Amino acid sequence: MTDQQVIELIEKELKEKTLRTTEQYLAIHNPVYTRDKLKVDRIDREGENELIIAYLPVIDERFYFAIYIDTQNNEIINVGTESDNRVYFRADSDRFGFEELSKMTILKSTGGRNKGDTRGTGFWKESTIFFEPNKEPDEFADKLKKLLDFLEIDIEGIKRLIREADGYIQVAMEIHNGNTMLGGPHIDSDALKRMSDLELEINFDLYVGGRSFKD
Repeated sequence: MTDQQVIELIEKELKEKTLRTTEQYLAIHNPVYTRDKLKVDRIDREGENELIIAYLPVIDERFYFAIYIDTQNNEIINVGTESDNRVYFRADSDRFGFEELSKMTILKSTGGRNKGDTRGTGFWKESTIFFEPNKEPDEFADKLKKLLDFLEIDIEGIKRLIREADGYIQVAMEIHNGNTMLGGPHIDSDALKRMSDLELEINFDLYVGGRSFKD
């Protein structure tokens, strides 16, 4: 299926609401349209079994509509939501500046700040460097795998940031609270081993948003 075919199939389902879940979600939230065109932030073709996942931003929310499409039959098999998942490596130091932290690894950072930089009405007390190679909508497990793939390019550099600047993996998730059954992240044994080999810790910040399903 082409991207245009995927979008047309989704637009048809949003209009006709053939699935019960489509009706449930559209009763409480709406997808984003730009100039009367449905906004699709990502079409994920990395899955198995001929499955595509399309991620649609939701008006005034950080989580996404997730549309699951069976490409063998060209049909939508499920409509749900996917958390806004941020999965990144960070290191903080009150001794080293951002440039010094950057030189500890060959990896290119995606942002950072220096101790003393303005923070609202105050100042940051530590310097920080961030590495977030996958910022697009995606499932938590995939984001964690891609981050580990990235960090393993420079194992010694990452271990140095861990030793000298308390580096760790940070996860921030905003989950749709439709019926209080939030679920949660799962880390498989392979990811656990890879994190252990890198001597990595992982921290989770979980948030909820959105409206509850109607009775």
